[in-house]
Parts: sequence; structure tokens; C-alpha cells
Amino acid sequence: MLSRRDIDQAEGLRRLLLPASLRVVTVLGARNGLGATSVVVNLAAALAHAGKEVLVLDENLTHDNAANTLALKPRYDLINAVRGDKHWREVMLQAASGMHVLPVARAMQALSALSEMERERLLECLNAATHGMNVVLVDAAADGHSVCASLSGDEPLLLVLNPTANGITESYALLKQMAAHNGRQAFDIVVNKARNEQEARAVFDNMSQVARRHLQVRLVYLGNIPQDEKLRRSTQLCRPIVEAFPAAPASQAFGELARNLMLLPALENEGGNALTKVMQRLLRQAQPPSVVHY
Repeated sequence: MLSRRDIDQAEGLRRLLLPASLRVVTVLGARNGLGATSVVVNLAAALAHAGKEVLVLDENLTHDNAANTLALKPRYDLINAVRGDKHWREVMLQAASGMHVLPVARAMQALSALSEMERERLLECLNAATHGMNVVLVDAAADGHSVCASLSGDEPLLLVLNPTANGITESYALLKQMAAHNGRQAFDIVVNKARNEQEARAVFDNMSQVARRHLQVRLVYLGNIPQDEKLRRSTQLCRPIVEAFPAAPASQAFGELARNLMLLPALENEGGNALTKVMQRLLRQAQPPSVVHY
């Protein structure tokens, strides 16, 4: 009889060998400055290095967003394509590592004000932009304008947890808020800037126990990114660490995180693009309430 470990390994192998489906993963920090954008950029590069087609949806207007971190200097936003000023291909950026970056911050902020025609064009643009992609990583804005973070469906949400006292407190507050207001019951966790694996595991285990006991929320550990001077240096060079310093400890950690992420269940693509389905839900959520006349 097969052991549980054998079954788990067989399931992991099955997922790796099956034809790739689209994975949509939102990456979120409790606030700016906890390393979520760094995780997005370097995780995307690790996935691209492994042969995956990766699209980053950049929801941040801050200077240190994903596009600027890679020195791509975006000139347009998806809103320009939605309004017909530009083609979506003119908005899409490509980094030297092979990943694609689509600035969407202004489009997300304008969701509730879009006309029906603009909403249809938004879905068409996203459907076209994600065609042929294996992974979509959303660098989620921390101000509530995220594509996926406000949804309570099965879409994976990767929370970047900083092991400082403030980082732990802020991250737990975010878990509590999303569990109460959005009904989200599961979060994937990566511990950023951990001194070692033992510290990362201890921080995760403590938060997981508290979240399960008080919030009825399940946390899944996907890995940790160690403190690494080479990571800071690669950021200064505007290059992912897997390119600038492939042998660095943080580079190896992002490779492991990429492998773990690809074992997550993919969204079903039957009947349409998976991201389009997510966006349709978000658009319904952003629809202004109808005026009732008495």
C-alpha cells in the first residue's frame, strides 16, 4: 500500500507533467516596504528562468513598483488601451529576463467608473495579454485596488511576511481583516528577510496556530527568502538576483519558491481565460449600485 508521502510525491509529479494551465497568484504585503514587489520581480524571473511564460500585473503607482524596479520606465497604463488611446501591446513591457510586465494601476482605480464598452475592452485586453502565459503574478496595491486580493475565491494569495515584530503584527491584522470582510480562508505564506530557516519556520508556525485558532484561517508555508546582501545589490542594479547573482542564497530561495508555487492548483481554463473570470467577478464587485426611484 502506498504511504501518504508516496501519494503526495506522485500528486506533485503528476502536476509537473501535466500540460501547464494558467496560474493567477496575487502577491501582497500588509503595507509598502515589506518586500512584496521584490518577491514578485524575483519570483517572476525565477519562473521565466525555468522556462515559464510569466506576466506581472503591476498595480502600484509608487516609484518602486515592479516596472521601475526593472528600469522599464512605463509610459502607459492599461487604462490607455481600455479607452482606445493605445493598443495593449504598446502598454506591455518586457524585461531582459523574459518576463512581461503590464502596468494596470490606473485601470484598477478606474474600475467603478468604466462604461460597459470599456469594461468589455478591459476583459478583451487581459484575455489577449495572458494568452500563452503559464503564470500571472499580481503585484497587489496595498490600498485596496488589487485585482484578486479583495476576492474570496480559490485564487492563490501569497502573503509576504516580514519576521519583525511590526511586520508580524501588521500581517496578522491583514489576515484578520481579509478573513472577516472578504471571507478568505486560506493564505500562502513566504517569510521575507529571515535570518535562517529556523526563524522563518518559527514565525510561520506561531502565526499559523493563532490564525487557525482565532480566525479559522489556514496558512500554507511556501518558503522563505533569507537576508542577503546580494539581493540588495541586484536591486540597485535593477536586475533580478537569479540573473545578477545566480549562486546567491536568495537566488536559490527564489528558485525553490518558484517550484513550490508551480505545485499549487491551477485555475480551470475551461470555458474562458482564468484571469478574465477573476476580472469579471471584480467588475461585478466594482459596479456602482443601481439607483432606486420611489
